[in-house]
Amino acid sequence: MRKKSILVNITININKLLGRLKEMKVLVTGANGYLGQGIVKSILDLGNDVVAADFKVENIDSRANRVECDLFDIQNPYLYFGQPDVLLHLAWRDGFVHYSSAHIDDLPKHYNFINKIVESGCKHIAIMGSMHEIGFFEGSVNEKTPCHPTTPYGIGKNALRDLAEMVCKKNNIVFQWLRGYYIVGNSKYGSSIFSKITAAVQEGKSEFPFTLGQNQYDFIDYDEFCNQVAATVSQNNVQGIINICSGHPEKLADRVERFIKENNYNIKLQYGAFPDRPYDSKAIWGDSIKIDKIMKTEKEY
Repeated sequence: MRKKSILVNITININKLLGRLKEMKVLVTGANGYLGQGIVKSILDLGNDVVAADFKVENIDSRANRVECDLFDIQNPYLYFGQPDVLLHLAWRDGFVHYSSAHIDDLPKHYNFINKIVESGCKHIAIMGSMHEIGFFEGSVNEKTPCHPTTPYGIGKNALRDLAEMVCKKNNIVFQWLRGYYIVGNSKYGSSIFSKITAAVQEGKSEFPFTLGQNQYDFIDYDEFCNQVAATVSQNNVQGIINICSGHPEKLADRVERFIKENNYNIKLQYGAFPDRPYDSKAIWGDSIKIDKIMKTEKEY
């Protein structure tokens, strides 16, 4: 009986492993952007196929099937992109310009695109969200935390989450909302404070205007962010709102000073040059229970 039990367990584990390693076709929109480039690479590294779509595709990993297009002009995106198993929707204009009218103007286009690809056959929808959906809040954010966004960016993302969840529930398919937090990376092409500091250093500047930096946020390194997203969309056991995060808060000033030291930058912060934004929370971070479960399973494979 013991030998039989061991054989059964081995068979179950092999089947789980084979299921996890089954090659998936993931359609990534907005793939040429700052986040898209790293996420595409991470998904490919897990052994999946990637169809990478954007207006321009020159910075996307060459292993992907790169498609230059306007998403919103495609009548049947599911067939057009070769019947993907998963849609990872990263496309979004003016993500760091929180009061841009594009967040509201483009909302119907995003909804229509997602609705079309679901109705034509895609069974797994994952969309990049933002902690700015939450609005002013202090403490740990989980999937039940109420959202009261205060900017067009947060309002637009929050509305798309509700619409996409409705569409997925109606069609009984997988829905994942990837709520992103503060990404740390040294590419000058991003729009975060870390990218701006990198750009300033490359321009030869010795000082960088800064706030007092006392607010506490959830910071996650760029590579880890991309790996978490890739692992999340490569499975469907964990669904719903999933925080892509570190799970703990850190003062902005401390993380920026550490970033400068890590990269050996010769630049100093001008504390107090800018006021804190009135809509920024004093301390906010993501509950990491879901993403920890996903990453633990990923490591076991």
